[in-house]
Amino acid sequence: MRKLEKLSQPHLLGIAHLKIEDVHIILNLADKIATAIRDGKVLKPILQNKTIVNLFYENSTRTRASFELAAKKLGANVITISPSGSSVKKGETLIDTAMTLQAMHADCFIVRHDESGATDLLADKVTGSSFINAGDGMHEHPTQALLDALTILYHRRQFTGLTIAICGDILHSRVARSNILLLQGLGARIKLIAPTTLIPPYCERFGIEIYHDMREGLKDCDIVMMLRLQLERMQGIFMPSLREYYHFFGLDDDKISYAKEDALIMHPGPMNRGIEISSTLADSIDRSIITEQVEMGVAVRIAALALLLSDQSPIDNNEITS
Repeated sequence: MRKLEKLSQPHLLGIAHLKIEDVHIILNLADKIATAIRDGKVLKPILQNKTIVNLFYENSTRTRASFELAAKKLGANVITISPSGSSVKKGETLIDTAMTLQAMHADCFIVRHDESGATDLLADKVTGSSFINAGDGMHEHPTQALLDALTILYHRRQFTGLTIAICGDILHSRVARSNILLLQGLGARIKLIAPTTLIPPYCERFGIEIYHDMREGLKDCDIVMMLRLQLERMQGIFMPSLREYYHFFGLDDDKISYAKEDALIMHPGPMNRGIEISSTLADSIDRSIITEQVEMGVAVRIAALALLLSDQSPIDNNEITS
C-alpha cells in the first residue's frame, strides 16, 4: 500500500487551524476515495486495530452516521456515546469523560458539543489521541466545509472565478463560519445574504460582501448554499415570523432565477422545507446537489480518519494518481 502524505497536525479542530496544504491533501484523497466508492471498490481496513469514539453531546443524524460509516469502512472499532446514555447525566465533566475513555486507549475522539471551543479544550487536555471537531457551538464544523468544497469541486473542478452565496442564519451557523474560511482561502468569491439580525460582526473583518436582499445578492452566483434556521440557538426575536422569513429569504423559483442559469443549490441539512427552501428546489434534479453533499461527507471523513490515524492509503496504488 502506498504511504499517505501526512497532515501538519494530529487533530482536525477547525478550518482556521488547517494550512492550505492540509486542505488540498484532504480533498485530493477524499476525491479519490469518492471515486473508488462510486466504482464499487472495497476500501482497505487500514484502521482495523484502532478504536474511534464518537462523543456526540448534540443530536445528529448525518454527521454521526457519516463518521460511523467512515470508521467502519476502514475496519475500526467504533463506540458512540450520547449524553442521555453517559455519565454526563450524573454530573461528569467533559474532560473527565474523555480522560476515562482515553485510559481505555481510544485512538481518536470525534466530538460534537454545544459549547464553542469544546474540542480544542479536549485536544489540549487529553494527550495521546487525535480529535476531530464534528461541530462545536457556533464556532466551526470543519468536515462539513470540506465536504461542501469537495461537492463543489466535483461539479466545477476549481474555485477560482466561482461566486458562492451563503444564505440564511449566518449568525448561529458554524457551517457558515467554516465555509467562509475555507472557500475564501481556496479562491472563491463569497456573498452573504441574510437579515441584518442574522449577520455576525466578524463578517466585516473578512471583507465579505453582505446583502439583505436575496434577488440582489444572488446575481451572478454559481453556487447557492442555504442554511438551516437554528431556532434552538436563538435567544430573542431575530425575525417577525417564519412565514415572513420564507417570503424574503427562503429560496424559491423566483429568487433562484436571479442566479446564473446553471447555479447549483446546497444545504447542510436538516432542511426546513417551506422556510429555508421550497420542496421543488430541494428536490430539483437539475439544480440540487444536496444528496451529493451527504455522499461526499463519507469520503471526506474516511480521508480525515485515514490521514490522522494511519500512514497507509485505504485505496489501491493504481487508484491514486497525481
